[in-house]
Amino acid sequence: MRAMTNYTDSQLEILMNDLPFDAQPIRASELTNLDRHYFEEKYLPSAFAADVLESNDRTYEQRLASTKMISSVDDPTPTMLGIVVLGNRVLDYLPGAYIQFLKIDGIEQADPVVDELVISGKVQELIRRIDDKLISHNRVAVDFTSGEVETRKEDYPIPALQQLVRNAVMHRSYEQTNAPIRVTWYSDRIEIISPGGPFGLVNIENFGEPGVADYRNPNLAEALRVLGFVQRFGMGIPTARRELAKNGNPPLEFSVSQQFVRTIVRIGR
Repeated sequence: MRAMTNYTDSQLEILMNDLPFDAQPIRASELTNLDRHYFEEKYLPSAFAADVLESNDRTYEQRLASTKMISSVDDPTPTMLGIVVLGNRVLDYLPGAYIQFLKIDGIEQADPVVDELVISGKVQELIRRIDDKLISHNRVAVDFTSGEVETRKEDYPIPALQQLVRNAVMHRSYEQTNAPIRVTWYSDRIEIISPGGPFGLVNIENFGEPGVADYRNPNLAEALRVLGFVQRFGMGIPTARRELAKNGNPPLEFSVSQQFVRTIVRIGR
C-alpha cells in the first residue's frame, strides 16, 4: 500500500471505505492492543513455511501490514481483522464479537435454561470454546440389540455443527451491530443466529444453493484458513448437509432476512 501521507483526509476516507470492513482500521485501537507473542509464535508459523520466515528480514510492523492486521506500516492502526485475530481486548473495540450459548430444557425460548455461556476473546478462542460446549452437550445413543455389533449414533454430527458455527463467525456482519452470534440448543433442535443478512452475490432467494458464495470478510476467511478452521472455502454448508444426512438428521433449514441468518439443525431420530 502506498504511504498514507500522499493522500488528503478526504481521499484517505474514500480509500478506506472501499476496503472490506475487516481490512479497515479501528481508530480507537493502538498497536499495543495486539498480542505480539501470539502473532509471531502461532499465527506467522501457520501462515508461512519456516524457511520463508527465517529468510525474511521484515520488521514486526511490515509483517502485520502484509497479513492485514494493521492498516499499513505508515499507519500502524489495527484493522478489524487484527483486533479479531490478535486483540487482547476484542470487545472493547467490537462489542458484538462474541458467541452467546444457551442450552434450554424444552422447545421454546421461555423454557428453563440449564446451561449458558458468553464466549469472547480472540477468534481462535471463540471457536475452540464453542466446540467444547457443543461436544459436551451432544448425546450419543448406544444400540446393543439391533445387531451383533454395537452401534453408536449422535443426536448431532459434531463436524456439521462446527462447520455451521464457523460459517457464522466468518460471514457475520461486524459492522454497525453489537449483536453476538447466538447458539441456542433446544430439546429438539439447535438454532444458530448470525448478525447480518446475505452479502454480495448471495441473496435471500439463492442462499444455501450449491456453488453460490461470497465473502463479507475475505481477510477473516483467509485467517481462519491459516489457523486450520477452514479447509475449503464455500464448503461449509455442503459439508454440514452431508454429515447431517449420514447421521440421519433432517435437512438443514434457513430463515434469511437482510438483518440476520437463522440456521436450524433438527435432532436425529
